[in-house]
Amino acid sequence: MDDTPNLFAQQVANRRRSRWLIAAFLIFFAWLGLGADLLMYGMTADAPPDHYHHVFPWFGILLFTIGIVLARWGWMSGSNAVLWSAGAKEITTPATPAEQQLADVVDEMAIAAGVPRPRLYIIDDPDPNAFSTGRDPASASIAVTTTLLSLCSRDELQAVIGHEMGHIKNFDVRLMTLLATFVGVVAILSHGLRRIMFQTSGGSRSKNMGPVYVLVFIVWFVSWILAPILTQLMAMAVSRKREYLADAMSAQFTRNPAALASALHKIEQPNAPKSAITGGAAHLCIADPLGHDASTREGWWADLLGTHPPMRLRIARLNAMGYMGAPAAPATQPAT
Repeated sequence: MDDTPNLFAQQVANRRRSRWLIAAFLIFFAWLGLGADLLMYGMTADAPPDHYHHVFPWFGILLFTIGIVLARWGWMSGSNAVLWSAGAKEITTPATPAEQQLADVVDEMAIAAGVPRPRLYIIDDPDPNAFSTGRDPASASIAVTTTLLSLCSRDELQAVIGHEMGHIKNFDVRLMTLLATFVGVVAILSHGLRRIMFQTSGGSRSKNMGPVYVLVFIVWFVSWILAPILTQLMAMAVSRKREYLADAMSAQFTRNPAALASALHKIEQPNAPKSAITGGAAHLCIADPLGHDASTREGWWADLLGTHPPMRLRIARLNAMGYMGAPAAPATQPAT
C-alpha cells in the first residue's frame, strides 16, 4: 500500500495548520486583552476628571505579548513540558535487556522511516501506551510505558515504534505538541481568570456599564470559559484522522501490518489505572489513555469528542493490509 502522496500532502497540511494554530492562539490572546480594555474604558468613561480613565489598550498589548512569549515557549519547549508532565525518563544507556531491545528497534525504525533517531523515554505507568512529541523530526522524542515493553513482543514493539515514526515523519508531532501545550496554557489561564472574576464581580463600577458593555463582558467572559473546551476538542479532532495514516506507515516500515494489529489488540485489553498521561496529552498517544467512550464509536459526534478512531476499525484495516480475515495470531513472547 503506497501512501507517499498522502504523506507529502499531510506534511504540507501539518505545517500550514501549525502556522494557523499559532495565529489563532495570538488572536485569541489579543481579543482577551482588547476586550478587557473595552470594558475598562466603559467602566471609567463617566469617572470624574481627576480619576483614572482607561484609554490606551494596555491589556491588549500585554496579553498579545504574553501570547507571543507562550507561543514561542510552546514551539521551543512544548515537547519537554509534555514529557515532564508524563514523568518520562530519558534512556541514554539501556540498563535492561528490554530497554536495549527498545533502543535497537528505534534505531531500525528510524532508518526505515528515513528520519534522525529520536530521543527515547520510558514512563513508569501501568497503562500500555506510547507517544511521540517534538517540533520536527530533528527534535522528536518517543516515550513508551514500562507496561508496553513487558506486554509486546519484539515485532509488536517494532510496529508500535513504526507508528510513532509515522507521526514524526508526517510532522504530526509539531501540530499535536503545540496543541498539547496550548490546551494546558489556556486551561490554567482560564481557571485563574474565573477565580478572579468571581471574587471581583459586583463592584460599584460595573453598575455604570451600559448594555453594549454588558454584552461585551458576557462574550469576553464566555470566551475564557469555552477556550479550554474548544482547544481540547480541537486536539481530539486533529488527532483522530492521523492515526490511520500512521498505522499504514508502520505497515510500510515493518512490512508486517499483523504485528501492529496484534499490538493494538493487546494495548486495548488492559483496564489499568492511568497515572502519568493526562488529558492534555491524551491525543498524542497511540491509544486513548483515558478510555473515552467516543473513542470506541463512529460518526460525527465521535469524531468531535474522540481522541482516536475505534480500535476495532484500526485492527481490521491492518488485517486487511496483510490479507487476513481474522485477528493476528499471537506473536512470540517479549524479551525479559
